[in-house]
Order: sequence, then C-alpha cells, then structure tokens
Amino acid sequence: MSGTAVTMVNVQVDGEWKQFPKGMRLIEACMQSGKFIPHYCYHPKLSSPGNCRMCLVELGMPKMTPDRKSVLGEDGRPELSWSPRPVISCATEVSEGMGVRTSSPLVEECRNGVMEFLLINHPLDCPICDKAGECRLQEFSVEFGKGESRLLEEKVKKPKRVDIGERIVLDDERCIMCSRCIRFMQEIAKDDVLGFLNRGSHTTLAVYPGKRLDSNYSLNTVDICPVGALTSKDFRFKMRVWFLKETKSIDVTCGTGSNIVISSRENIVRRITPRENDAVNSCWMPDSHRLNFHYLHSDDRLKEPAVRGLESPVAWKTALATAAEKLRGSRPEETAVIASARMTLEELFLVRRLAAALGVRNVDILPRPQKGDGFLVSDDGNPNTSGAKLLGLATGRLPEIAQAIEAGRVTKLVVLGEDAADCGISETALKSLDLLVAMGFLANKTTPHATVVLPSSAWAEKRGSMINVKGRLQRLNQAIQPPGQARDDWEILRDLIALLAGTNGLHSIEEVFRQVAAETPALQGLTLSRIGDLGIQL
Repeated sequence: MSGTAVTMVNVQVDGEWKQFPKGMRLIEACMQSGKFIPHYCYHPKLSSPGNCRMCLVELGMPKMTPDRKSVLGEDGRPELSWSPRPVISCATEVSEGMGVRTSSPLVEECRNGVMEFLLINHPLDCPICDKAGECRLQEFSVEFGKGESRLLEEKVKKPKRVDIGERIVLDDERCIMCSRCIRFMQEIAKDDVLGFLNRGSHTTLAVYPGKRLDSNYSLNTVDICPVGALTSKDFRFKMRVWFLKETKSIDVTCGTGSNIVISSRENIVRRITPRENDAVNSCWMPDSHRLNFHYLHSDDRLKEPAVRGLESPVAWKTALATAAEKLRGSRPEETAVIASARMTLEELFLVRRLAAALGVRNVDILPRPQKGDGFLVSDDGNPNTSGAKLLGLATGRLPEIAQAIEAGRVTKLVVLGEDAADCGISETALKSLDLLVAMGFLANKTTPHATVVLPSSAWAEKRGSMINVKGRLQRLNQAIQPPGQARDDWEILRDLIALLAGTNGLHSIEEVFRQVAAETPALQGLTLSRIGDLGIQL
C-alpha cells in the first residue's frame, strides 16, 4: 500500500519451493501453502509466545561451503541440512533457503506428545462442556492425539465457575495456558488485567488483585479461547453450537459496521460473534455491540398493522390505503418525513421517492453523535449516515421540522424507523397532528399517538446494504424471519409509493439496489451480490 518493495525469500515446504515475504511467520507460510499446522497459542493478530508447542515442525537450513555459500543441488536449489530438533513455527520467521517438513514422523511424534501432556490434567467431560463442538483441544485430540493416557494419577483440581468479570466466567481446570486472553487484553484491548499464578501443573489464570475483566472488549477472549476455560455469561449453556444456523452480516449499533456472524435457531438469535475483515474490525467486536440483539425478541415488537379507530387486526391493504388516502393531496409545506440512518441504502432510496411523490422538502434523519473509544466504537451512533448523505436525506432540517410541528405549521408527519420523541417533538404536539404515520419494529412513545402503525422488520430480519463511516459499502443479510405480520421496510415503502404515485415494478431487494446504483454515480456498475461478504470501498 505504501509502495515499499517487499523482499521475497525462497522456502521449501514439504519438498516444494515457494516464495514468501521476508519476516513472515513460518506457520503462516505453511498455511498459505495449504499445510495446516495445529496450534493453540498462535493467533494471526497477536504476538507469538510459543507457549503450547503444538506447532512444532522440522526445520532445514542450507548447507554451507567454507566460504559461507550455499551448496546447490542438481536442480540449482540449496541442499538442506535438517535439524534433529523441531522448532515452533509460530515464533520462527522465514528466511532464504529455509526448508520445513510439516508432517514427518518426528513432527507427528511431537504432536502426539504435546497432546498427551495437555490432556494429563484437562477434564475429559466434553459432553457437558460449553465449548463442545468448537473446541480446538477436542478436535486436535481426535486428529493428532493417541486416544489414551498412560497415567493413572488423579488430575489436579483447579477453581471452577470463577466470576472474573461482568460478562465472563472462568473454569481454570480447562485452561491450557495458551495466554491468548492475556495477550489480547494487553495488546488489543489495552487493559492489562489477566495473568498466570503459580507454576507447573498448578498454574492458574487469574485477574490481578483488585481488578475485574470488565473491558468493553472482554468477550473477545471467549472467542479466541481454544478451549472452554472462558465462557460468556450471556450464552453459557444456552445452546449447542452445532444446532445454530450462522449468517454473515454486519453490526448496526454504530457507524463502524463491524462484520459479524449471527447465530440463530428456531427463529431466535442466540449470539453474535465477530467476523474477520481487516478493512473494518479485524477479528474483534465491542461487547456492547455483540450483546445488543435481545430486543429483537422483545414483547414490545410491533407485529400487526393498526389504524386508529379500527378494531385490530387490520389488514395491510387497509392500513396502507388509509395512510395513502390521508397523505394524498396534502400540501407539501404541511407535511414532513423523518427517516432513520439505521435504515438500509435501499430503504432510504425509497424514502427519497416517497418524499418526491409527496413533493415534500421537510425531510431529514435523526443524527446520533456519541463519544467513540478510538477503536471499534464510532463517534456516530448511526450505521448508515454515509448512505443518508449520499442520497441527500441528511439535510440538517430536523430542528426546523420539530419546531414547525410544535408551532402547528406541519400537521402531517411520517416517521420511519425512529421515535419522534427522540427528534425533539413533544407528545402533546404528536397528539395534535392531523396525520401521524409510524413505521418501525418496536413500540415507542410515538406509536400510541399514530394514525397508522406499520410494523417493519428489524436488521437481523432483512437484507440490504449500508455504508459505514469510512465509506465502505457492506451487505446486511437476513438471519431470521420477522414476527407476526411485520414486513420488510422496502416492501412497505414500495406499496405506499405505488398507492400515491402508481406502480414502480419493484419485486426484489436486488431490483431496488439496481435502481439505487443507476441513479447514484458512486454506486454505478454495482449489484447487491457484487458487494460480497467483505464489502467494497467506495
């Protein structure tokens, strides 16, 4: 990226010569060559302490002449002299002429020995362990272990169910001392609170005296823990991971747009975990964001359309027709539309069309400035402010709109995905409106005063795209179905526009994005599928 030339070195991996950047860790070179190296302490985003010894490989170096030149074979490549001692590949850097054997008899014997030592005191209660199904120790013991122990001694007992933080429970008996959690808190979270106590088989993980693991990034230690030592209080013993359906998506809690995996079962989101994207959030995610999903299944969810004065349930056709009838013919200066920068690009595009159909200039979004943490919590509490700006909906007119409503100059209001009370509009003013159309997925202070309530889908229940604060276009994917009669926002807006201005022929979210791209120079040539799992920088 900087234009600096990268020095490449020749390395022999299991008999095949390849080139890698000088200084690359040997384990990474092997992985790039398609040779899997089992490991515990190694993590691509952390330093390499060489704790676990699971990544041992055989190392060969070029044979040298008395004048320190490589001895070349018939193929013109250096002849290698193989060390009788294995080396840890996570803490060894590649160099010119180096050779490595990843699956020789010596390597296999070393891995078997390491696995045997790790299992000496580890409890063999996988069926009741919360990490079962995604435990590296469980997987590697099958693939690289001997399947039996030669020791009959009782296992060393260590503390269990230790409350070390607001969101974390520690089971020290399962810890294999990989130190991933310690290094993460030191190097990434910058909150040095974890360390090892005692020595030998009595070593335990602990928090420093007088401290707690209460960082807003503490749950990342659960993600990178290769065993069941660190567990999330929120997810602990709630669901077996092999029952979960995983959906790649993005976080909508702030403008960072962290890449995530939504794990769900039986139409319920069970947990959120970070997904690697070096251009956005690396491998990490704030605790405040990953736990911000329980409201999806709240009792306050809006599940059926409603029209004031009509007995529930009301059909969608009736609710939309009522809204359209009362909006049709209204004077533009007496009508306002408040949208949300939590809506997708496609939904905001249709908001712009709705405003155009009504001839309304009183349009804006609710800004959410906040204090970020300089890492993954953005200063913008909206996930799609950039999208709203791109489509011209972030007008800055919200205070003016609120004042006009309070003064009675605006008598018809359409609120999409927001609570009008958060926009500086009093409940008294809301009650006095001639028409209040509210679209959203949670009941709030606005919905009791609404003429028409249109229940929509939440972010985990729909597809679309958003642009984060750094201008990266990313894709939102549907993990679960919306409850009751709730519908996708874009479908609701499409049908309302059709009633006001005639049909627009939109039948899928892909078609909506195609029209957005056609009318937006920054997006021309793009499709929803081309965005991909990692997004596109605009």
